[in-house]
Amino acid sequence: MSQYQAVKGTKDIFPEEVAQWKYVEGIVHTLASLYGFSEIRTPVFEYTELFQRGIGLTTDIVGKEMFSFQPDTKGRSVTLRPEMTAGVMRAALQYNLFSLAPVHKLYYIGELFRKERPQAGRQRQFSQFGAELLGVSSPAAVAEVITLMMQVFESLGLKELKLRINTLGDTEDRVRYREALQSYFVPFYEILDEASRERLEKNPLRILDSKNPVLQELVAGAPRLYDYLNDSSLRDFEKVLFYLAERNIAYDIDHRLVRGLDYYSHTAFEVTSSVLGAQDAIGGGGRYDGLARELGSSSDVPASGFAVGMERLLITMEKQGLLTTINPLRPLVYVVVQQQELVDHALTIAWRLRKAGIRTEIDLVARSMKSQMREANRIRASYALFIGKTEYTTGSYALKNLLTSEQTTLSLEDVLQVLHQPATKERINL
Repeated sequence: MSQYQAVKGTKDIFPEEVAQWKYVEGIVHTLASLYGFSEIRTPVFEYTELFQRGIGLTTDIVGKEMFSFQPDTKGRSVTLRPEMTAGVMRAALQYNLFSLAPVHKLYYIGELFRKERPQAGRQRQFSQFGAELLGVSSPAAVAEVITLMMQVFESLGLKELKLRINTLGDTEDRVRYREALQSYFVPFYEILDEASRERLEKNPLRILDSKNPVLQELVAGAPRLYDYLNDSSLRDFEKVLFYLAERNIAYDIDHRLVRGLDYYSHTAFEVTSSVLGAQDAIGGGGRYDGLARELGSSSDVPASGFAVGMERLLITMEKQGLLTTINPLRPLVYVVVQQQELVDHALTIAWRLRKAGIRTEIDLVARSMKSQMREANRIRASYALFIGKTEYTTGSYALKNLLTSEQTTLSLEDVLQVLHQPATKERINL
């Protein structure tokens, strides 16, 4: 056993799990493409002020959870990205994408980092996939990102998910609501926890997001933002709900849902799973028209998007029995060397098979023929191709179907033809 272990809050992902990750990622790539989204990859660290301005100084992410450091003597702090949206918007603004086209549909799959207490489904290094629709935030656009997210879940076979949705209104709505919340919570100042007291002055909406069980009854009695919305905000929200209903997407309106990031406005949403326990959120998102201006743009850029945590998604799939049929791609054929003096020839045969796009495995540690067959069965190869003196001399090879035990003797060209038949759907495209 090594004296070194993975850093707390990180996790090694082994081949069988990687197959599950790649399966989910494949669904994401396919559906994002169907909806017209293109993949973007941004740096894993950004200047710290990007997240301070974009996410908000009052959030737990900026206040407590960021990994920040100074990479050089100039003293400018950088941060391992704790979320993706700010970086995607930064890239769009930096390279002036909106001069090329008014609307950009971007999606990502990437690693993120937060100083959180490690627990099931919550690591300090974790992965998300998500989508950002930049340049438009109409009800139709918001409904589109929600629909894409829910179709990913549906395609993965997930059941019993709950879509919670709310509207945060526009800036004027939230100013009125902020004043109402402060008036409500001030008389209870003494029973508020330290975090809520700080939020009371800076951003009282964040108190509604408190997970402190002592405050839940108090939070439940707070005024509803919905009652402070203007007619335009209400119409926008009702139109989003109309589109969801048209697509048979079930939802629950949750007037306490505010999400954890300051840049959200108007529609906000979250998807939860009952099988995850207290930390039940799989993903969520919303509309964030003001983020671009916070990042230095001279004007607002309408936008909406979502993000889904891969670890929690996979835990949910496991608990619902959806991972049992997802396995790593096994080799189609195992080349069995009968005499070690024929290893060089066998390696050439294996190379020929691989060049033809056939997944092939071969022994590299000089094991006995019996051990090679045991290994072929362990890794669940479909065929064994035997290389012995007769095969080397005649150019005809014994090919055994390990599922049926049927064995035939064929030329290498005929072996390639036989192996291509079952391999057609899974062949590597060269």
